[in-house]
Amino acid sequence: MKKSYLLLHLAVILAGFTGIFGKLITLNEGLLVWYRLLFSSIILFVILKLLRIPYNVSRQEKIRIMKAGLLITMHWLFFYASIKYSNISIGVVCYCLTSFFTAVFKPLIDSEKFKISELLLSTLTLLGISLIFHFDASYQLGIILGIISSALGALYTIYNNRLVRHFDTKVINFYQMISGTLCLGAFLPVYLVFFPSDSIIPDLKDAAYLGLLALFCTVGLYVAFAEVLKKIPAFTVNLTFNLEPVYAIIMAFLFFNESKEVNGAFYIGLSFIIISVILQTFISIRKI
Repeated sequence: MKKSYLLLHLAVILAGFTGIFGKLITLNEGLLVWYRLLFSSIILFVILKLLRIPYNVSRQEKIRIMKAGLLITMHWLFFYASIKYSNISIGVVCYCLTSFFTAVFKPLIDSEKFKISELLLSTLTLLGISLIFHFDASYQLGIILGIISSALGALYTIYNNRLVRHFDTKVINFYQMISGTLCLGAFLPVYLVFFPSDSIIPDLKDAAYLGLLALFCTVGLYVAFAEVLKKIPAFTVNLTFNLEPVYAIIMAFLFFNESKEVNGAFYIGLSFIIISVILQTFISIRKI
């Protein structure tokens, strides 16, 4: 179990870099996500071949896995749109609401009882986001996009939690990346009509960033993420991922000078989020 928690926190650190790459890559969010999916699909295919992992599954199972791939694709689209329309700090803080949506959606989907402790801890996160939203009107569109992203992220975690019990994590992620590449690729021409981009093909710098994003922050992150879900509850995983903003915000402050773009309400809201993570970590450790 301790190894699973170490792997979980390594995944959180990798996740902290996703927002940074979102800022560094000059492509719009639609193209960024499509290239991320495409590069990740290629990397996973090579890994499956090199490790000789069988990836043939039935048609019904493929459809089941690929549906979850559409959820992660939509999650990424809204996540990067949130960053593009606000900044890294706002985008990653909104991701913290994933734990709140997990606490609400999972009992409804799995026909379980609501857990009061999860709802109370998630309310702290919700309060933190609300403070930022109401006191910093300049980034409200980015916050709304980020909230939608977190809801989609929660649904992905819940459904992926079921898949990891039956399939190899690398096979799951391979088919999810394939489904996202195909579906978003088909929709991309229409998307670019409404949200045009200065460039469609990434330059060398963007291509290098996309390669790193795909290899470490997608393949490495989501394989680790799926492995962790085998041992740790989905709610605990999502709440621990609330530490992602801490890493991402520190990097954003250091490299993009975003400390000048946020106000006091942001720091107060962030403190509520950190408290919720500390409390949930303490509760989880006591249960081990």
